[in-house]
Amino acid sequence: MLLLASSSSAGSCADDDAPDRSPGLTMDLARDLPWRRLHLRPPASSLGDRLYVLRRRWRTLVRLSLGTALAYFIATNLLHHQQAFFAPIACIIVLIAGGGLRGRTSYELVLGVSIGVLVGELLILGIGRGTWQMALVVTLTVVIGTLLGLKGLALTQSATSSVLLAAVIPAAGVSNPAITRFLDALVGGAVGLAMILLIPRNAIRDIDREVQGFLTRLAAILGRTAQALRTVDADLADLALDEARSMQPQVDSMTSTAANVTEIARMSPMRWKQRGHVQTYVATVRDLDNAVRDARVLARKTSALLRHGEVVPPNMDVAIDTLARAIGIFADDLSEHDNFDEVRSQLVEAARLASAALPDAITMNSASIAAQVRSLAADLLYASGYTRDEIDERLELD
Repeated sequence: MLLLASSSSAGSCADDDAPDRSPGLTMDLARDLPWRRLHLRPPASSLGDRLYVLRRRWRTLVRLSLGTALAYFIATNLLHHQQAFFAPIACIIVLIAGGGLRGRTSYELVLGVSIGVLVGELLILGIGRGTWQMALVVTLTVVIGTLLGLKGLALTQSATSSVLLAAVIPAAGVSNPAITRFLDALVGGAVGLAMILLIPRNAIRDIDREVQGFLTRLAAILGRTAQALRTVDADLADLALDEARSMQPQVDSMTSTAANVTEIARMSPMRWKQRGHVQTYVATVRDLDNAVRDARVLARKTSALLRHGEVVPPNMDVAIDTLARAIGIFADDLSEHDNFDEVRSQLVEAARLASAALPDAITMNSASIAAQVRSLAADLLYASGYTRDEIDERLELD
């Protein structure tokens, strides 16, 4: 059960406690990025890497040590249960498997473990323990859990809890094991949730890491697209398109993190002061998703223009580079919770340059490129907090 919990949540724990940093983009970085593909951090291989990961997990270690001890103490000393191993086990499951999940999923996880314990123990009391009994207990636990609406990780933990019950014989003289172990699981799950709320993840750091990584790649895509126009290199534009297409998993991860940190900031008293800053990040996520979609179209139209041998609009690369520079400023402003005056000016300038770059004989591709620059500028203006009317007013360039 613990192995399942641990492996299913490796992603949620790996980034638990990184040192605070300001990862905003600089212009030099934005210029360098187009020349290399960006990848996720490789698995920790050296001792130094593993020590770094361990340092980032300090909060998880504190939760585990305090939570398991408290859960066992309550079940053993306050409820006077013998063999109260399910209390710390349930606490560990919630802390490791549920530490990075949304609140409702964490509650379902506690319910899943508790139901697995209750159903499994009641069945075992009637049919005993053995090989065929274990098969029946697991099957019926999954059936009942499904009927109760459990799914995914919660259903998995419900099944594994029933397996553990079928394999462990209660000590002689123990009171009704179905009730005591069910209560132990509830106690452990409740303590685990309390640890998450009282020793919460850093909501700002978590969403900042996701958004900064996204903006870094988006700036790289735009920089590579601008370079393709400067060098009349259709293959480079195709590379930018491939990179933009590969960003959807990162968009999904950013969206999930935004939902998680919203609940952390709302539920944990320790993070209430972060709610305004978190909301600023969360409000940008949908617009950033739109921005990368526009970047895909921009790269595709750039490739088409170059492959068809059409005239490259003068200074269109400058307009796209201005967008990349604006993303760097936007990243810094998000981290510092600053105003977006400078980035808004840069975005409007990028749209103006793109419109001015259109030749007298406009082609479908050149017009599409200019339109996508304007759309990207609008997406980022939305992300900075502008309303639709404000964007229309600022981007009215005629």
